[in-house]
Amino acid sequence: MRCSGTAIGVRVHRINGTLWGMLDPSQYRVPDQGGKVAVVTGANGGLGLCVAERLAAAGADVVMACRNMKKAADAARRVEAASTGGRVSVLALDLSSQSSVREAASKATAELGRVDMLVNNAGVMAVPRELTEDGWERQLATNHLGHFAFTALLWPLLAEAPAARVVAVSSNAHRMGRIRFDDLDGERSYNPWVAYAQSKLADLLFVAELQRRLDAVGSPAMATAAHPGWSATDLQTTGRGAGRLETRLMDFVNGLFGQSAAMGALPTVHAATSPNVVAGGYYGPGGPLEMRGFPVPVGRSRAAADAATAHALWEVSELRTGVEFTAG
Repeated sequence: MRCSGTAIGVRVHRINGTLWGMLDPSQYRVPDQGGKVAVVTGANGGLGLCVAERLAAAGADVVMACRNMKKAADAARRVEAASTGGRVSVLALDLSSQSSVREAASKATAELGRVDMLVNNAGVMAVPRELTEDGWERQLATNHLGHFAFTALLWPLLAEAPAARVVAVSSNAHRMGRIRFDDLDGERSYNPWVAYAQSKLADLLFVAELQRRLDAVGSPAMATAAHPGWSATDLQTTGRGAGRLETRLMDFVNGLFGQSAAMGALPTVHAATSPNVVAGGYYGPGGPLEMRGFPVPVGRSRAAADAATAHALWEVSELRTGVEFTAG
């Protein structure tokens, strides 16, 4: 099935007397994106690939910023097949490495005149504790700090667009998170899911603080966020190094509750393209418990709306990455 796709029909499961339909992502219409430039991180598979396909199908030039170049080349052929006239290119980017972030941003700056949409999609989920080459816990480094620096370094290109959008892909797991400023890297205690929740909360705090700064200078740019609900992707298993038994269990649960990656990508596509999106908004599936369905505005935790924490995290992120982020 193509993410941009042909109708996939409706598959129905009955759970405790309730009917759950497998919705058709082609029912969602993306506004024309002809002439716009979109950079999508982690576009070589899963949600990121589906986002890239839908943007390309709407006419955008799509830059697929990926860590695995072999997978990216294969994915780029799919995106090119979906494209309706825009260019498709691949950019090497490992968000866990600040040197890679700088190299990718430098190359993008040299090759692109502007960026209309930056979709910060790439991420890792609930992995064992590991420090990156920069000495940071891998999930925080990849999901937040890498995107923070990449966005900052691409800001001159975003500022060239008439009304740029930065989209952060978060998760309902953010509701379990808190920013542990006294132990950001899990040196004293580490739980993979706690660290994941912290990184996804950081994504929402980044959007809130970025939008506050944009508002302060009257910038036409916009920061938004989205989450995919319960979407069946390899991030849940392969990305975590799950064993065979856990993978089979997850496949079974996905079949009962999960939606396709193509459906899970829609809130992100919506946040990046819809004229109805509001600055600082957060979007996710509209079905029960926000697990599946077409995009709607969704709520966030009280911690995700804490202005003081958002400001403090911004300062810590600048200090760690060595990037002074002046949005405007």
